[in-house]
Amino acid sequence: MITGLDHIAVVVRDLDAAARGYSRLLGLEADWIGSGGGVRQAWFQLENTALDLISPDGEGVFADGLRKRLETRGEGVLAYAFRTPDIGAAAKLLNRRGVAASPPAPLTMTAADGRTRTWTSSNLDPKTTGGLPLLLTEACDLPLSRETADAAVTRLDHVVVLTENVDRALAVYGAKLGLDLRLDRENPKWNARQLFFRCGDAVVEMAARIGADANPDTKDRSGGLAWRVADPRAAQARISAAGFDVSEVRVGRKPGTHVFTVRNAPEGMTLGGVPMIMLSAEPRLETA
Repeated sequence: MITGLDHIAVVVRDLDAAARGYSRLLGLEADWIGSGGGVRQAWFQLENTALDLISPDGEGVFADGLRKRLETRGEGVLAYAFRTPDIGAAAKLLNRRGVAASPPAPLTMTAADGRTRTWTSSNLDPKTTGGLPLLLTEACDLPLSRETADAAVTRLDHVVVLTENVDRALAVYGAKLGLDLRLDRENPKWNARQLFFRCGDAVVEMAARIGADANPDTKDRSGGLAWRVADPRAAQARISAAGFDVSEVRVGRKPGTHVFTVRNAPEGMTLGGVPMIMLSAEPRLETA
């Protein structure tokens, strides 16, 4: 049903400032900046997913919803979109499994140069997914964003979802969405329980406090993004020289990785308030 993480939608106030920030950070050129349906979008296509920056632009239900989100919660990850080859069948199956999926509908966007793209999506009711907006998107092939710098980001490694209800996370992401649970571990040193779900060539990490109260009314929320780089030291040097506030490279928690944290963007740019790290080769997920 689900074959990968199609894209991550990030809502921002200033699309142009965010597009500049992510272009400088990722070392990639936005291959699509367009508008439609009351919003503007900037799209960065990586090997295994895409980053979709989005801001309200005009009138309409969608634009009004984005403005309300920005007023009440600020910028940040808006939704995760899962890729499926047959959106009609996937939406029907999820409805049978108790995840309310809207009828699939197309959305056409027009770029400044006149190019058009049409996505077919189905929104999953947050009340049935733990509170985090999720959607299905029918798979389509899009060209990769052009690299503009050495040591560019190559792909997404994982997304982090913070939860207070592990049983619900197992039910929604494992049993209902059908993602492959590769690892479930606790680390008392970090007071953390982590669930790692394989999603195509990326991972959805659910993170919870050990012994967290499983209140059904507590909503899941985004905890940040982890991007893959071939050489973390070279990437850290490039991103630091570009004016970003970054940490030193350190040994990662997952075996075989080195990581660094990206904190703030240079003046005149924004990353939309999304916590993120850069890390090296794919971590090895333990099997016991």
